[in-house]
Amino acid sequence: MSHDDAPDAPDAPDAPDAQDEPDAQIAAVRAAVAAGDPASARLSLHPYLHWTFPDGTTLRGRIHVLAALSALAEVPEPASVELRDGQLYRWVSAE
Repeated sequence: MSHDDAPDAPDAPDAPDAQDEPDAQIAAVRAAVAAGDPASARLSLHPYLHWTFPDGTTLRGRIHVLAALSALAEVPEPASVELRDGQLYRWVSAE
């Protein structure tokens, strides 16, 4: 039986887009900040981002968060994140 004679198989569900995967977005932000590349980090962060640091301080807005992250040697590991429109919308740092 050739490939042309094979019965039609049902379509497989689409694989999730890498942008919809929190782990990919987390890794992208952490790598970009570590490399001193806020422009790349910006792509993964929602404009209305809410970011909670390990000390409990919360910042809102991508610009404010990027300014604070630029002063850190390393982005803290998240305890939880929320995506919106394929970008990180909420980041709560682990303690």
